[in-house]
Amino acid sequence: MHEHSMGFTGAVVALALVVASPAHAGVELPTKLTQDAPRLHMLGSGKLTWFGLHVYDAALWTSDANWNPSSAFALAIRYTRSFKGNRIAERSVTELERLGYTDPAKLSKWKEYMVRLFPDVSAGERLTGLFRPGNGVEFYHEDRLIGAVADPEFARAFFSIWLDPRTREPKLREQLIGVRE
Repeated sequence: MHEHSMGFTGAVVALALVVASPAHAGVELPTKLTQDAPRLHMLGSGKLTWFGLHVYDAALWTSDANWNPSSAFALAIRYTRSFKGNRIAERSVTELERLGYTDPAKLSKWKEYMVRLFPDVSAGERLTGLFRPGNGVEFYHEDRLIGAVADPEFARAFFSIWLDPRTREPKLREQLIGVRE
């Protein structure tokens, strides 16, 4: 990003029946992250709903004025429902497979990273991933650094769930990267 009565649908990853709604404000970065990477500014934000249920708010923070997937960025998600961390990992792997990542050894290793790092989240809590070009990703739960993965390929693949043009939720992607209709 986590289990909910509707399953994991829509937790950290956008799923088939999830609909992005217009942009919102208010998903801030962790304090520690802003101290370590103060150059980031919000590029765009959106709200994810599933059959009318508000699942989470997301915001993309970048170091560039425009979307550049090769520069540092952070994706912050504030949940409106509770989800289990292991379900986030499982669903993330499903989305990665859908996006064309099919190497079983890599997917297994990536799932291990996520199962180890992703905590259970409650409504109102925030998870943030910081993309560090060439290095990998750092994950934050609320204002606490919960771990890092020094695997640039994993980092790119993970963020592709939201930011790849083939994402399951192109409207949310457009809102995050600042595309205006």
